Amino acid sequence: MQSDPRLTVRIAQSDDEVRGAQRLRYRVFVEEMGARTSPEDAKLRLERDRYDPHFDHLILIDRSIDHPLDRVVGAYRLMRGAVAKLGAGFYSAGEYDLSPLVESGRETLELGRSCVAEEYRNGIAMHLMWSGLGNYVLEHSIDVLFGVASFHGTDVSKLAQPLSYLHHKHLAPADLRVTALPSSFAPMDVLTADEVDQGQALREMPPLIKAYLRLGGYVGEGAFIDHPFNTVDVCLIMDTARMQSKYREMYTRGALA
Repeated sequence: MQSDPRLTVRIAQSDDEVRGAQRLRYRVFVEEMGARTSPEDAKLRLERDRYDPHFDHLILIDRSIDHPLDRVVGAYRLMRGAVAKLGAGFYSAGEYDLSPLVESGRETLELGRSCVAEEYRNGIAMHLMWSGLGNYVLEHSIDVLFGVASFHGTDVSKLAQPLSYLHHKHLAPADLRVTALPSSFAPMDVLTADEVDQGQALREMPPLIKAYLRLGGYVGEGAFIDHPFNTVDVCLIMDTARMQSKYREMYTRGALA
């Protein structure tokens, strides 16, 4: 795959770069997907929350763009377990009971707010983002990666095929099986295993979720309906020990399987 000299990936190094990630998130999550935000943030065109100051922000920058807030064209939010324990906690704890992961004694990394600007989605942007993520995982000796990933909309019945497929084919083993909180818990086994059409399920699944599955990822028990974000969320978990060969391929070569 060819490189693009305009693009570089790194951890955000300034407040402006973090705001650039928040501007991109506004474009994707609010303008494209219909997430709700405060009048103040809408005026500034930023998607942000109280967790942002505690996260590392992995960003993809297009150096050919002049405006600093528009220069960020890809973003990932990263929270290591060691940092979360200092007081910030995990964002996903607002949707899932993370006890199996938190109490495992293993080093964890929460992934979130993954997005790429629309005009970069068919190029090498995600390849570069995953390469940057791989370097981060290796640098910090991460054992388990996890985070919520979203389906657009909040009508679970319209997602019966992909949710049921995830439940029947990719449910996490007991020692990793986080569970959606009762406040917005939605069963994922809408259909029986015999009723699942794998082809249809995969066609209706977001590319990012399919990418995690190809690497040996699992999902937690139950989906979480996030009305403010207009999404149905699933918690994805990747255990580097269980997917060692694919993990090494992805993180040493920076490519998706």
